[in-house]
Amino acid sequence: MSSAQERATGYQQGTQGATAGQAAPPDRTADYERAAAQQEYGSYGSPAATGGMVLAGTLLVLAGLWGFFVGITGILKGGFYATVPTYTFTYSIKSWGWTHLIIGVVVFAVGVCLLLGQTWARYVGVFLAVVDAVANFLFIPYYPLWSIIVIAIDVFIIWALLAVGRERRAA
Repeated sequence: MSSAQERATGYQQGTQGATAGQAAPPDRTADYERAAAQQEYGSYGSPAATGGMVLAGTLLVLAGLWGFFVGITGILKGGFYATVPTYTFTYSIKSWGWTHLIIGVVVFAVGVCLLLGQTWARYVGVFLAVVDAVANFLFIPYYPLWSIIVIAIDVFIIWALLAVGRERRAA
């Protein structure tokens, strides 16, 4: 018996299988490889998944900051945005400012939690990216170019956060 595991269990691994009277333990090579990959690349299992999560977390932080600054601009300087008198959803610029400010702060916090490795932040991040995309869709008449860019980033965030689960199931 050469290894500590063999001495502790009384099992000697060889070409003959188990020693007399003992059944061979199940092959745990795949479990060990998966654990080693998780330890090396984080809880997402591969470098691509980890990179996608870091990118999604960074984009969530940036989207939160952008929402915060759009909100501050709407609250402090409402005349910056174009007013649309015939828009179906009548909502004042200050109200849009508070909406974007609150969404921005929450999105920023979830992005930071995602970068810190919190598992729940993935699901909350998807939900908040959808909420942010809808809010920016409704904000298009006030500031079209900015809203379209933020919607595109939100769609990418949603894809990046959901793609990790798909890759994990495939393994």
